Amino acid sequence: MALMIRFHNTLGGVLEDFRPLRPGEVGLYTCGPTVYDFPHIGNWRAYVFEDLLKRFLMFTGLRVTHVLNLTDIDDKTIRDSKARTVEELKRYTEKYIAAYMAERDLLNILPADHYPRATDHVPEMVALIRTLLEKGFAYEKDGSVYFAIDRFPAYGRLSKVSLDGRRPGSRGDADEYAKESVHDFALWKAAKEGEPFWDTEVGRGRPGWHIECSAMSKKYLGPTFDIHCGGVDNIFPHHENEIAQSEAANGVKFVDYWLHCHHLVVDGEKMSKSKGNFYVLGDILARGYDPREVRFLLLSTHYRKMLNFTFEALDQARAGRNRIRDFLVDLRGVKGEGPPGRKAADLIATARAGFVAGLEDDLNISEALAALFTLIERANGMMAKGELTRAAAQALREFVEDIDDRILKIEPTSVIVGPGPQSLKGEAIPPAVKVDVSGEIDEVMQKLIDERQRARAAKDYKRADEIREQLLAQGILLEDTKDGVRLKRVPPSGV
Repeated sequence: MALMIRFHNTLGGVLEDFRPLRPGEVGLYTCGPTVYDFPHIGNWRAYVFEDLLKRFLMFTGLRVTHVLNLTDIDDKTIRDSKARTVEELKRYTEKYIAAYMAERDLLNILPADHYPRATDHVPEMVALIRTLLEKGFAYEKDGSVYFAIDRFPAYGRLSKVSLDGRRPGSRGDADEYAKESVHDFALWKAAKEGEPFWDTEVGRGRPGWHIECSAMSKKYLGPTFDIHCGGVDNIFPHHENEIAQSEAANGVKFVDYWLHCHHLVVDGEKMSKSKGNFYVLGDILARGYDPREVRFLLLSTHYRKMLNFTFEALDQARAGRNRIRDFLVDLRGVKGEGPPGRKAADLIATARAGFVAGLEDDLNISEALAALFTLIERANGMMAKGELTRAAAQALREFVEDIDDRILKIEPTSVIVGPGPQSLKGEAIPPAVKVDVSGEIDEVMQKLIDERQRARAAKDYKRADEIREQLLAQGILLEDTKDGVRLKRVPPSGV
């Protein structure tokens, strides 16, 4: 697939044509979780955006090597774990790493190729710090090592923050260590009583936050790579400091393209535990929402726009997802014979071109989804007029399922249509439509579905309604249509 991709590069502040360093390959580094707690919904907004980016690059035929770091040693992990040794710290952070991986899978986010943990890469960090000391970009004071910002004239290119405008007290400056300038940041922190530490060539202590990403990205992607992602809050000081220490040490450009997603707010306000609007994924799922509905909401706003999370917006995401799922179900019911026809082929070609063009334009998901929903609207009109053949319906279904499977991953319903089982008397039960949303319908549910079909065939509507309510309580909605019974996953009744 010919590349016509453009990204808004934070480094220059403009849209730029994307040209990988190596033809056919992309090196991608994304800032992962600091594993002192469960990821909140704002964190997942960034991870879903990065998954859309990665999936689209792969869709265009590029081979992506993805590195996502796990920050398992910093001020927050030490503070909350109260760990005195590296081993204690690793035991504490392990449960949050496991939680991140489980929720990643629930949201259909592709696994990274590498998940380097900071605690496993201290030797690489020490080597980078030694290089900076040898080149004169860093200095030692009271057992700690600092990067001297005034020795790196290009500092501020990414964030457009001048040294005069830099405020003490940011995450990069929060350490209570002596240093020559308020602007300098810690590469290595001298050991404190009761904290984990390493005995190294640069002293007894632990790494600073910023050096972790520079060391790990170099190990897995090399000194220069294609794309670095994160939230806008990472731009300064974290990513600015990564550039300074990496380019000072390695003598080459660090990253070609910087992509940053905007904040997520809740009901128009910054998320805060004190305001009661702070949500982790489990809070939302406990309200009966499907993780793929959450993914659709996080996916559907352009990554450089602020996303306002509300439960009304989540309901709209559910409705949008159901519209796609119902469309696929309806396509299964098309019975017309004949070739696909030119009209359906044109619909697919137009939708494909619009979908791809939207994502090529700095991942403009709104334009891409508009192309998809326009296809659904027009194809529904053709179905209503009886203008679709079975072959055309299959082509439409395969296109939508391919777009979902490779990029959206909101998993529209896959459907199996066929005659129902035989009744006890040997008569054929009215055909059922079986919907498989998240794995197979379990044996107990399938027996209830079959029993309801038999009850309806015997005109025992009271029993049929009882079973329908029983299944609804378990999150299975039965819809009786002229073509049979349609099954859909819904939040269990009473939730």
